[in-house]
Amino acid sequence: MISELRVLDLGTVRGVGVPIAAYLLTLADGRRVLVDSGCPKEMVGDPESPFAAVHVRTRLAELGVAAGDISMVIVSHLDPDHCGAHDEFPDAEFVVQRAQLDHARSSGLHRYEWMRAHWDDPRLRYRCVDGDTELLPGLSVVECGGHVPGHQAVLVDLPRTGLVMLAGDAWMRDTDPDTRDITPFDLDEAKTRAAQRKLMTIAREREVRLVVHNHDLTQWPTLREAYQ
Repeated sequence: MISELRVLDLGTVRGVGVPIAAYLLTLADGRRVLVDSGCPKEMVGDPESPFAAVHVRTRLAELGVAAGDISMVIVSHLDPDHCGAHDEFPDAEFVVQRAQLDHARSSGLHRYEWMRAHWDDPRLRYRCVDGDTELLPGLSVVECGGHVPGHQAVLVDLPRTGLVMLAGDAWMRDTDPDTRDITPFDLDEAKTRAAQRKLMTIAREREVRLVVHNHDLTQWPTLREAYQ
């Protein structure tokens, strides 16, 4: 059972100002799970970086959480603003879609290679899953590739709020999946549209109470720091 979800503000993308986020889950037994890790520490304070970054360990320290307290890191995908501090958590288990890890390791795309030293650190233990998977009671991942192969969203069942979906980069809020803009970062148009349709269907059928959309300037100020 998940007792709390915290939204971690990890800075913004320069020029457009969209937020960079990670999420901290606290289990009823006290274990901690992190969803994504943001940018690497060398980007913090660097005016030449494309990201105005806040390091994830800074945010965790503000909550009294140390890197060693994180038992699991759920990887939405391996884009640079989502995986740049993975190597800060060598004791955690990393949960990733097999299709995403295979693509990141083999495609040679700059978006992966840029942070490879941080996410492909040999100390890190990856658990590969294939498709929608329940990880723990009240915590599951939903495969929604298209933005990149093997992108995954996260479903969290909270005692007061109910079901929350962390949609990652797969669902552009307030858009029709059949007509929404496709960005240069969405690698497969058809699968990107299908992924958003899938998440929208799950949200409707399972009565998801809150969908958190990454990089959403409009939604971001409305989010609370913590949900229970």
